[in-house]
Amino acid sequence: MSSVKTAISLDAPLLKQIDAAAAELRIPRSRLLARAAEEFLLKHQNAKLLDALNKAHASGPSDADIERRRAWKRQHRRRVEGEW
Repeated sequence: MSSVKTAISLDAPLLKQIDAAAAELRIPRSRLLARAAEEFLLKHQNAKLLDALNKAHASGPSDADIERRRAWKRQHRRRVEGEW
């Protein structure tokens, strides 16, 4: 993967914390910031996916889903009947 240099502005106290964490982890500051960005983006993508799923299921199951579930339960009941 190719790297691209960029300049960002950070508050001095935040930069101090970043440098301390990078030193503690024994990684370059740029690697720490890249990891933080990757983690943030993954969480952001997951939040968007969760939101989409919640919207898709907000109205609850459709009538067809309810009937399909009932049919599956009936079929399962017939299959296991007498096995216990």
